[in-house]
Parts: sequence; C-alpha cells; structure tokens
Amino acid sequence: MPDSSFCVVAMDGGAASGKSSTAKLVAARSHFLHVDTGAHYRALTAAALSKGLGPEEGDALDQFLETVELETAINGHDGLIRLNGRIPSKAEIRAENVNAAVSRFAALPAVRACVKTYQQEQEAVARAAGFRGLVMDGRDIGTVIFPHADLKVFLVADPAERAARRARDGQNDTISDRDHLDSTRDTAPLQAAADAVVIDNSHLSLEEVVERITTLLRERGF
Repeated sequence: MPDSSFCVVAMDGGAASGKSSTAKLVAARSHFLHVDTGAHYRALTAAALSKGLGPEEGDALDQFLETVELETAINGHDGLIRLNGRIPSKAEIRAENVNAAVSRFAALPAVRACVKTYQQEQEAVARAAGFRGLVMDGRDIGTVIFPHADLKVFLVADPAERAARRARDGQNDTISDRDHLDSTRDTAPLQAAADAVVIDNSHLSLEEVVERITTLLRERGF
C-alpha cells in the first residue's frame, strides 16, 4: 500500500500535450504542489542567452552553469523557480529566442545535471510546505527524476491538435521539430515509462483528463 500521507505524480508528454494545464488543475484539486520542469529549462535558456551564451558554447556555458543557484518560491499550488535570486517572468521564458533554443539547451547533459537534484528536491519542498503531494510535469519525470513515483502519466495528442494548441498560446515553434529533438537526445530522451498510464487527450476536455487522473489517484489510495 502507498504512503497515503504523500503522493508523487510524474506527468510526461511532448510539447502541447497538455501536461502543465492538467498538472496545475490536478494540484489544485488534490492540494498538491505543481512543478513545471519545462520552466526550469526555459529559465536556464533565457539566462544563458541573456549572457550571449548559446548551447554550443561548451566551457563557457559550463562555467555559467556553475554560478547558477536555484531555489523555489511557492505561489498558491505552484512551485516557481528562482534563479540566482530572481523569478523569471513568463514573457522572458516564452520569448521567441527561448522557444527556438530551449530543446537544444535541454539536450545538454550539463544543463540536465544542473537541474536534476533541484527537481528531485521538490518532493521535500512540497512536504515541508504541508502539501499532500507533488505533481511534476516534464519529459523525463517518470523515467529519470522520479522513477518510483506513485503514479506516472504520459499524455499524448494528435499532432494537428497539439499544433493548434501551440498556436492558440501564441507560440510558433514546430511541434515535429520539438518532438524529434526531445525524443532523440542522448540524455533523458522523451519516452513513456514502462509503467506509465498513457492518456490520449486529443478529443478529451481538460476536465475529463483531470477526472481520469484523480480517479487513478483514488484507486491508488490517495
């Protein structure tokens, strides 16, 4: 039987698969802390780009990463990344130059190593703050960050639907390109964990997806 006093949910999927929207609502319904790891890579990408560092910079980028200090600021049910004492704005981490570069930065072992321990520490952050659980969304949560999560969910959707969602959000990066970069990188590629529950939300409402996940949580004793 799981430890019903605390639950870790790993929610993975490709770009515009609905991870963050779903995780945010699950967190609010269940009094869990929600952590969007995509924001972590975007924050690092924006910070590196602001210093003129691209993903190909090698030693210079490694030196920059050594100066990075990561903390968490809790806002409601959201755990927000604070990088070197500052919470980056949504406009900063969703800028076009960040959209174009984030997958290449996220493919770098040094970048992933920079955030891995920080991401794993979010369970302790959530416990200390009195949450009933943690729901973390990303691309390697169930395979790398929390391979022993109490519930693993992998969201998928039709490419055309995902592209339409991206456009509605004002983003113009190409879904197929993001998928290729994320799924073929050597370090922590995008893939469903063997024990993940795969949910195709192409034709499901957000409410229907959240209900399926909360039902899965109840079935597991949470």
